[in-house]
Amino acid sequence: MTQTRTAHRPEGLSAYIAVTAAYWAFMLTDGALRMLVLLHFHTLGFSAVQLAYLFLLYELAGIVTNLSAGWIAARFGLTATLYAGLSLQIVALLALAQLDPGWALGASVVYVMVVQGLSGVAKDLSKMSAKSAVKLLAPVGQGGLFRWVAVLTGSKNAVKGCGFLLGAALLAPAGFVPAILGMAAVLAVVLAAVALRMPPGLPGGSKGVKFASVFSTDRNVNWLSFARVFLFGARDVWFVVGIPVYFYAVLSDGSEAGNRAAFFTIGSFMAVWTILYGAVQAWAPRALGAASRPEAEIAAAARGWALSLTVVPVLLAALVALAGDPAPWLTATIIAGLLLFGALFAVNSALHSYLILAFSKGERVTMDVGFYYMANAAGRLLGTLLSGLSYQIGGLPACLATAAVLLALSAFGAGRLRT
Repeated sequence: MTQTRTAHRPEGLSAYIAVTAAYWAFMLTDGALRMLVLLHFHTLGFSAVQLAYLFLLYELAGIVTNLSAGWIAARFGLTATLYAGLSLQIVALLALAQLDPGWALGASVVYVMVVQGLSGVAKDLSKMSAKSAVKLLAPVGQGGLFRWVAVLTGSKNAVKGCGFLLGAALLAPAGFVPAILGMAAVLAVVLAAVALRMPPGLPGGSKGVKFASVFSTDRNVNWLSFARVFLFGARDVWFVVGIPVYFYAVLSDGSEAGNRAAFFTIGSFMAVWTILYGAVQAWAPRALGAASRPEAEIAAAARGWALSLTVVPVLLAALVALAGDPAPWLTATIIAGLLLFGALFAVNSALHSYLILAFSKGERVTMDVGFYYMANAAGRLLGTLLSGLSYQIGGLPACLATAAVLLALSAFGAGRLRT
């Protein structure tokens, strides 16, 4: 019976499972770290713009990392970049635990920005490794690539959502530093286990790869990357600073008990949103009939889904602006609307994640994926910056209106795809 199961197991599945497990562990700590930093420094009195600054270098590092990580993986192999990502995250967590509360505000901001930048390098090394591995390990035909991409990406986002909840839940009872050190210890155990048990299946490097190869000359890869910039900018413009700060203002009365309740609510919302996003991503291939649809149809669907998503922030921005003072019904409506945003956003993201691998050639997959996720990081950087600025200028309605504009640009880019 065991031999029969093994005979039917797709080649490369063991390596895929190991890569996915390592990526899960990383994203759990990544989600928890974001919530710990955001909520901890908000309670210390950081403004919306200062909170956005804390994550700017994280996103900027992602742009540089993704551009070079594809070449590094092609040169040294995917296992090397995966292990490097996990190791750097451990270093970043340990460094963040050394933050001294007695430092001046400016020094604290700069220190956290630098450490978050290191974490950004770690995240994008891990992401590029995991996503590239799917292209090389997934079975050929019958929607196998779309399914494997969707499972990896969807499960990753569900795990990151659990990380948001974990970070928010740990802050009050455990404290900032113990929570950080605990995550570093767990990730170190995971890294050791994966390094000792990684099965064969991932390719090694090639010394002949030139760095200039990281820049894509493929029309579809470039337009898809354009669409990706504005898709993720549209999410992060309200997700990073706008909605957590808005909910904190609505839900907390400033007391310790009020803060704890607000932290839990904010963490729960962001966790549920991200888990829903991940679940819809994993379900997207079946919903879209990926196994029976040609690549050209899936590319054409990307523009329509982006336009559908644009409607949601337009309506929410108008509602919040007209409603005036926050009320329970308004909070409930915002939550429902943003969950709908998450479901539609997940379909868009799943389409993009499939199409970049479909458009990539096997011999340069790591470089095309690295270039594409450089665009992803650029979108997050854009959204992070605009989140703090737009909230400072016009509150949550400004964040949502900006998201709508960015989504219209994403739809334009998706409409330029040709197959």
